[in-house]
Amino acid sequence: MQPHQLSSGDVIADRRADYARMLEEGGEPEAAAELMEQALELVPAWAAGWYRLATYMEKAGRGEAAIEAYRKTLALDPEDIFGATLKLALLGDCAVPDQPPSRYVERLFDDYADRFESALVEKLDYSVPQKLAALIASTGRRYEHAVDLGCGTGLLGLEIRANLGHLEGFDLSQNMLTKAAEKQIYDSLAQADLSLAPDLSGVFADAARHRADLVTAADVLMYLGNLESVFAIVGELAAPGADIAFSVEDAGDGDGFHLAASLRYAHSEAYVRTLLARHGFQILKIVKSVIRKDGGKPVSGILFLTRKPA
Repeated sequence: MQPHQLSSGDVIADRRADYARMLEEGGEPEAAAELMEQALELVPAWAAGWYRLATYMEKAGRGEAAIEAYRKTLALDPEDIFGATLKLALLGDCAVPDQPPSRYVERLFDDYADRFESALVEKLDYSVPQKLAALIASTGRRYEHAVDLGCGTGLLGLEIRANLGHLEGFDLSQNMLTKAAEKQIYDSLAQADLSLAPDLSGVFADAARHRADLVTAADVLMYLGNLESVFAIVGELAAPGADIAFSVEDAGDGDGFHLAASLRYAHSEAYVRTLLARHGFQILKIVKSVIRKDGGKPVSGILFLTRKPA
């Protein structure tokens, strides 16, 4: 849910906040910040309002003031549903967290679910499902039990369903799962948090370990940062000889990952290779490709096809 959709509970404060948003959208972030400060005088405990003020300050070039407002947001909202920690990291106020707040990611996609496909496919030229499906098809295998991690609305499921026996889907966002269910292509759907250890993630709540001969993760790892927990889950999920296909945003040279201005994480090929080797997965294919647009610019990604040794 975007901050401007959360009411302060005060009619006058909400009205001032609406005017502030219009000023910001009209290219006047300084004036928007001033009016937002007036709104917050009426409702000083409004976390969403402080977040909005911080974004206006940031756009106005007032970095220190933005940091203070993001800190206030976090103090009022310890669960950090707005991702203030990520913003503070980008502004240099704290270290980049290994993982984003789970509640931030969950609320982000709960709000995004209704327009997810139209935004990604029609406006951002999103192509990961088709490219990942082609990579999977190149094995020539038919899979009896597939698990789609971070399944979203089911775009990858649609592409691979015909070559599968049983298909499970997991996602952090309940609204995304609802959209995926409407496609009627998954045999089961459930909520899971891939940032947690396998036993806590939800992936094994009602099903056995080592049950999948295909595990997929399309365009989800960029919301996780450190991927140790994901590969631990995949290692417990995959049967001997299973294929694992996934995508990351390309961080370029280096051996780690970084937080981008989009508040998504990008991972280097070297970092992913190191993790795959540590967890015992064999790399079958690596494909580098543009995976979507962001702000009108192409976003580079890396698609991996790997296998757990038999």
